Amino acid sequence: MAGLVLAMALAAAATPPNKVPDHVRQYHDVMISPKGDQVAAVESDDPFASEAEPHGQVIVRERADGKILAQYDPCQTCFYAGLRWSPDGKALVFVASNRKTKSATLQVVRDGKATPVLDFAGLLEDPLWSPDGRTLAVLATDRPRKQTGATQAGAALVGVIDSVTDEQRIAILPAANDGKGGGAPLKFLSPADTFVYEYDWTPDGKGFAATAAKGDGDNNWWIAKLVAVGTDGSFRQIADPGVQMKWPKVAPDGKSVTFIGGLHSDFGPTGGDLYVAPYAGGTAIDKTPSYKGSLTSLAWRGKTLFATAIEGDHNSVLSVDPANGAVKTLFTSEATFSSGEGKVSLSADGKLMASVGETFTVPPHIGAGPIDKPKVITHENDALSAQVTARSVRWTNEGFNVQGWLTGPTNIEPGKTYPMIVLIHGGPSSAVQPTYMWKGTTNDLVQHGFFVFQPNPRGSFGQGEAFTKANVKDFGGGDLRDILAGVDAVEKVAPVDDKRLGVYGHSYGGYMTMWTVTHSNRFKAGVAGAGIADWVSYYGENGINQWMVPFFGTTAYKDPAAYDKFSPIRYIQAAKTPTFIYVGERDVECPADQSLQFHAGLDAMHVPNSLVIYAGEGHGIRDADHKEDLKQRILGWFDKYLGQ
Repeated sequence: MAGLVLAMALAAAATPPNKVPDHVRQYHDVMISPKGDQVAAVESDDPFASEAEPHGQVIVRERADGKILAQYDPCQTCFYAGLRWSPDGKALVFVASNRKTKSATLQVVRDGKATPVLDFAGLLEDPLWSPDGRTLAVLATDRPRKQTGATQAGAALVGVIDSVTDEQRIAILPAANDGKGGGAPLKFLSPADTFVYEYDWTPDGKGFAATAAKGDGDNNWWIAKLVAVGTDGSFRQIADPGVQMKWPKVAPDGKSVTFIGGLHSDFGPTGGDLYVAPYAGGTAIDKTPSYKGSLTSLAWRGKTLFATAIEGDHNSVLSVDPANGAVKTLFTSEATFSSGEGKVSLSADGKLMASVGETFTVPPHIGAGPIDKPKVITHENDALSAQVTARSVRWTNEGFNVQGWLTGPTNIEPGKTYPMIVLIHGGPSSAVQPTYMWKGTTNDLVQHGFFVFQPNPRGSFGQGEAFTKANVKDFGGGDLRDILAGVDAVEKVAPVDDKRLGVYGHSYGGYMTMWTVTHSNRFKAGVAGAGIADWVSYYGENGINQWMVPFFGTTAYKDPAAYDKFSPIRYIQAAKTPTFIYVGERDVECPADQSLQFHAGLDAMHVPNSLVIYAGEGHGIRDADHKEDLKQRILGWFDKYLGQ
């Protein structure tokens, strides 16, 4: 956010650079009250709050000046999330989750006291108040085998392998009970064989619009349908739009449902166009087919539909006319922002907002106020300085406008050139967004003396849906050419040594590393995290193969040649680049076998390589000891082959 970033940058300028902080205050699930007078958030001083999910506190502040009004911490072993104000602003609900026991409570704050209204032997997510404030809805998974989501470590594949799945369902309960967690039990509404991903109350409080699919929740989001679920247990399809859906929101008159639709490779990252479907059922229509950005969240306030979007190297708050798709920019900034309701949380009248803002050089802070003029209201991170330099780099390639982010050391010696790591994001339907760099692999590389270039090539969000779709049936083709052109653009503006380039990525970025080292000799070292070596075998091994069909146009069983064409292992004889490979033992999205195949191929070609499989880990490496080990291995690998 422009105003927020300026204020924080001025504060940070008073402290010396490169003094790495011991901790950074993290804020998440930020929600402004309906009247706009208060802001609630989960706050924590632990590092990597978004990854490790450490214990925090629910804190309520004055919106005007950030003064702390109340703090709630009812469960010392829980992670808090899902904050939502009641329609009248007199109560606040949140989920307290115990990840070790896979249990949760639903806490409601009234009159300054947090009271459990539900104890549940399972997972709870996304509580929503009914329009009249008398009922709470929640997404509930009863007695789950694993944490929800394909990025979580998969259940052990031993014994009889069957089709038993965890199903996340819409359930309701009274918003108040006896205060002991022993009130009315959950009433499940959606079918027991169906996984509900997202949902929204209808204005009359008689039901919901939701995105849902039968069967395995990890795998079937890509074929989810837009459905209606009644409080009476009724269930019907609204639309099958043929695109992946995010942020279903029922219009104030209850006659239509708006949602973000597009080509997605993961459930988490969001980008796409605005779609509108009649709630009674019918065809969903793309209302913004020519929009040169990617919508990231939606919210109705009165008769106005608000949205957020990635637009090149900016994030924006917009209003969108659902009738004709007309877009009006209300606020835009190079900062990344987030809240408990998409990217920004809005007051009931849509005049005030609150969110977390940060950049590569400015630490997280809560900003709140008028949409066009929010101001910083938290100051716990004011003394923290920029650990890196950062700039947006733009270039054109083959008719596309492309953008990426370059970060580097704060002290550059005149006349000296530096090695650079090209860090390719996962997805591919995603985008690199600025986040404060103080710990983590990217910052470690910069502090170690490397420039780090993070491109958003074709297939990414931020340039419109046509750009996102431009890598369909062309994995590793145009996107790699965009990346190489981006390296050329960087070398024109930064002191980078072209003879000391490394390439690194995780997930789709790991695949791109494998593809790059079998299709280019420009890089002197590579690191492939959770990569994909053989798309045909991967199709049968991973737990989310539904995502692949829109990108390849078919299944691997119907046309294996379409998948073979983009498999790095088929080109292994061209590999010469020393490559370090790593993966989690229980990775559902990119199974360890793919890394084993690439390791074996490089061995056969006598290419220097190393493979580490981290025990018990899923798609992300989360254990602190494993993260430290991985950091040292990556730095050591690039030191060995790129030098300093």
